[in-house]
Amino acid sequence: MTPKSGVFLLGSCITAIAGVGSVFELSSGTPDLGNLKTGVILALSIPLTVLFFVVAVRDTRANMK
Repeated sequence: MTPKSGVFLLGSCITAIAGVGSVFELSSGTPDLGNLKTGVILALSIPLTVLFFVVAVRDTRANMK
């Protein structure tokens, strides 16, 4: 694993945690940031998690020898 792929993997983990947190906040009924902001965070975190993970895997595979 290269430092670049590690950063992308870290980004994937952070966005996944944000997505899970958003789900719990929305399910509680009264999110701290409001429904709209929490929904936007959730909507952005799902594709970003997948994107960061795919980029990290591709970078690692490209640098394997």
